[in-house]
Amino acid sequence: MKDVRLLMKQAQQMQARMAETQARLEIETVEASAGGGMVTAVMNGKHELISLKINPQAVDPEDVGLLEDMVMGAINEASRQAQERMTTEMQKITGGMGMPGLF
Repeated sequence: MKDVRLLMKQAQQMQARMAETQARLEIETVEASAGGGMVTAVMNGKHELISLKINPQAVDPEDVGLLEDMVMGAINEASRQAQERMTTEMQKITGGMGMPGLF
């Protein structure tokens, strides 16, 4: 019975650490750029786009597709970095145990 209580206490502590980490990561930002820095996206841990900077030199009316690709690339990379950061931090807490649905 003592072991079950200890296990429950450890699970509650892990859950609290995970919630704290998630809250912290949600307000941290990641930055990614594309096109050699022509487009820069900043995203928070909730995968919300915080800012998007486009260098005026990247705006070519004859090649809007290139600008669109750079914007998508910067946003997708920022999203990937935010997810990677969340996964890495949660794995530190869980010791690498698979916790489906948590992150």
